Amino acid sequence: MRSLDRPNPALSLPAAAALALAALMETLPAAAAPVAKPGDAPALAELPLEALMGMKMVKAASRFEQLISEAPAAASVLDSSDIRAHGWRTLADALGSLPGLFTTSDRSYAYLGARGFVRPGDYNSRFVFMIDGVRTNDSVYGQAMLGNEGLVDMDLVQRIEFIPGAGSAIVGSSAMFGVINVVTRDGNALAGPRVALAAGGDGERRLRASYGWHGRDGADLLMSASVLTRDGETLYYPEFDTPDQGHGIVRGGDGEQARQFLLKASAGGFTFSANHVHRSKGTPTASYETLFGAPNRTLDTHSVAQLAYARTLAPGLALSAQAVWGKADYLGHYYYAGAEGRPIDNVDGSHARWSGLNLHATITAIAGHKIVAGADLEHDARRDMFNYEAEPFFSLLDERRSADKRGVFIEDELRLGARVLVNASLRHDRHSTGARSTSPRLALLYRFAPGTTAKLIYGKGFRVPNAYELYYNVPGEGGQLANPDLAPERIRTAEAVLEHAFGAGGHARLSLFDYRMRDLVSQQLEASSGLLIFRNLDHARAVGLEASAEQVYASAARLRASYTWQRARDGAGAPLRASPRHLLKFNGVLPLAGQRARLGGEFQCLSARLTEHGRVGGYCMSNLTLSSTRLVPGADLSLSVYNLLDRRYADPAGPAFVQEALQREGRSFHAKLAYRF
Repeated sequence: MRSLDRPNPALSLPAAAALALAALMETLPAAAAPVAKPGDAPALAELPLEALMGMKMVKAASRFEQLISEAPAAASVLDSSDIRAHGWRTLADALGSLPGLFTTSDRSYAYLGARGFVRPGDYNSRFVFMIDGVRTNDSVYGQAMLGNEGLVDMDLVQRIEFIPGAGSAIVGSSAMFGVINVVTRDGNALAGPRVALAAGGDGERRLRASYGWHGRDGADLLMSASVLTRDGETLYYPEFDTPDQGHGIVRGGDGEQARQFLLKASAGGFTFSANHVHRSKGTPTASYETLFGAPNRTLDTHSVAQLAYARTLAPGLALSAQAVWGKADYLGHYYYAGAEGRPIDNVDGSHARWSGLNLHATITAIAGHKIVAGADLEHDARRDMFNYEAEPFFSLLDERRSADKRGVFIEDELRLGARVLVNASLRHDRHSTGARSTSPRLALLYRFAPGTTAKLIYGKGFRVPNAYELYYNVPGEGGQLANPDLAPERIRTAEAVLEHAFGAGGHARLSLFDYRMRDLVSQQLEASSGLLIFRNLDHARAVGLEASAEQVYASAARLRASYTWQRARDGAGAPLRASPRHLLKFNGVLPLAGQRARLGGEFQCLSARLTEHGRVGGYCMSNLTLSSTRLVPGADLSLSVYNLLDRRYADPAGPAFVQEALQREGRSFHAKLAYRF
């Protein structure tokens, strides 16, 4: 592995790609700007920038749908055509392609880093993850599940919205680094039964069956079920290379099975949706001092349902109500050495149950204003955790908790003439744990010239420590200490954004950001006890810039590129672990055979990152997907190669691991056939 922080030959590849990208953008014909239709949402100044960005809409930045150029954030959107073109199989795959985001894996879960921040052991609890506007983070770990453990089948995703920065003014606790909203497809998009079959490396098999229906009166129905089985890789860990540990080789310990289900129905202003996933995953890394080579595994079950109603009560006044229910169960089997060499089956788990109600009104009757005001209520009926030794039974932890959360909010989008848009939000939250927070956000948008818009954005966010960080207390080997005195994390984010349209099919964005955190919660190994514990660090700060560009051509070809420089440090000025300084990304789509097929490629580079006691080098990795929706009537075909050049690269491991770093997947292949009846 090579680091991007030091000169090396690997840098010639992104440099060459950048030159080729620039040359290709100059030579290919640009796409014609789309024609505005009567009734389209008004743009900031009704300028080409919005047309060039495809009139992309986003809803996660506010409590209403708005043009991405008018969102109070440097928002990003990926749609279903992006997913098909690049063969992304999980949300982590898709999000990792966006500017400023990067993903890691510990062979159990997928993790997301943003703007220089990623904390080993945080289970993505600093992002709020929503599906169709429904918050899905559970009530024990606050976890956002983004891999195969996630609630969403990627074939059913219509678009993915990412809103960077503090979002607590809109959604409350945990929106420290951003808000992710996945909008699923509806029955009209499927229009009948479909089946999909896929196979890939490491014994991967997928099957999906779905059905969509749309009525003349606007009623809509979507049902889908999918199954995944993956045998897993044969892995080698030199840290365990001894004769009694199989010379560090694990066979069959990385397998995975998952089942997903989606039901979505709407009629007469009502919408009901239900998402469910059950995933079993082998844990080959021997984390938490478990026995290497033992059948360690985790089982996760996650379900979320919502019933929503929206109605226009009068001209300029709309009311929306949403009732939400969720459950998440986790069960882990971890084996430790016992007396006389007999392994001990240690069972670790949790039960989360929560329900909530959201009410808000949208007022547009006042000229120049769009006002949203409302309240969120949530009851966490169960935040239970347990740990015991199976045979003979011996309880080590039986923690049962509940909590209540409530928040009130108001947002005003104010237009001041043709050039200026102001978005101001304020929210106050109270938690039964005693935490209280008032979170503002203010954004000023100004149009300098046709196609050029600037944004200044300031916000505050907070995160109440979750039950796992506060109360998990298991003594002994591989255990953890509770810390009920943890304080909520706080963040202030400031960002300056400049967006510019060029030509007839391109746009570029430059963002400068400054994130300042205090009381950052971090998992550490306590020297005196040898146990893990979560503590508040005094301060942390990340500053940096993001530059991105996209060009769409008349031939339907598309090129995207982004570069991020970021510096994340703690209160003493030391670099944060696992945080890369540089991120470089390219992806593009090239039509083939008269647009009957498409070739999608992506190329990503990350610079070196610190581990617990050292560092891992930087890497560059590429993927390639060939797809078609026209070669066979009624069928979608795709063939993907991931890690095309078979690069060896690794992610920093946390304090719960013997390894300093964990190797990622090598080259793999994946083929899929989806058929429409």
